[in-house]
Amino acid sequence: MMDRYNRLRAGKIGNAIQSLIIIAGMASLFGLLGWMILGKTGLIWALVIVAVLFFSTPKISPLMVLRMYGARRLAHEEARGLYDIVERLTQKAGLPAAPSLYYVPSRVMNAFSVGTKTDSAVALSDGLFRHLNPRELTGVLAHEISHIANNDLRLYTLADVLTRITSMLSFFGQVLILFYLPMLFFSEKHIPLLFIVLLIFAPTVSMFLQMALSRTREFDADLTGAGLTGDPAGLASALNKMERYERSIWDILLLPGRKIPDPSILRTHPHTKERVDRLMSLVSDSDHPSKPEWKGHAVLDIFPEITHNPRWHWFRPWH
Repeated sequence: MMDRYNRLRAGKIGNAIQSLIIIAGMASLFGLLGWMILGKTGLIWALVIVAVLFFSTPKISPLMVLRMYGARRLAHEEARGLYDIVERLTQKAGLPAAPSLYYVPSRVMNAFSVGTKTDSAVALSDGLFRHLNPRELTGVLAHEISHIANNDLRLYTLADVLTRITSMLSFFGQVLILFYLPMLFFSEKHIPLLFIVLLIFAPTVSMFLQMALSRTREFDADLTGAGLTGDPAGLASALNKMERYERSIWDILLLPGRKIPDPSILRTHPHTKERVDRLMSLVSDSDHPSKPEWKGHAVLDIFPEITHNPRWHWFRPWH
């Protein structure tokens, strides 16, 4: 038990350091663009903007996101056992309020969390209810509650805003270069090639850093979730099942007969195998996970099974 605790602690410290480095890299890139365009004044303003964003990250309304996915709130009477599990996990995570639970009418096996520590929600798809057993679903809930407890939602929003502003600065800088280009031809002044390259590729670099941050926070949520349940194998089993199911759906729809993994640098989530391997390294021979009493039928009886294949939509990608 102590060995697992030490590994959890070491893993969380490593993830925190990596997250800090990534955020610092995004902020530095933003500051560099400010300096390139407006000199010292631009650098100062960039640092001020980063500081303001860090301490007052824009908050996205949970209800707005949930409406995008057609989510429907589950009342306590409809999922009493599930809410009992959420309450226990919330207490272990030290959250001041338990998240509300929402049902998403989609075959895709997925879940997401929105909101803040005091006002949050966890959405679970129809596919999760129908294909995960109570132990696996508990692991998924612990993972999503970990995102809330770790303030990952705030970090994601900060990274997204930094990437968007970096893209705006890059575009502004490129317009300035085009505007002054005729004057440069008739003067001895030259713009260093490195500046032009940075202006063009800064948004791409920032996007890659944002993806790297997402992967790091997923690893950390896995570790935190395993600590909340004391059952790393439960979440590992859920991840394996979700991976097999999703691969089969998307292979049929998009790439029949082909299984080409995305390059790691282009993934917002780590490879499932790597996540599962990390979780299974925490499993101890002395583990005897308690089986949650909740069974999904109470929820499943309320909603008809979703049978149509998922349809791509810009705002509801697994609707």
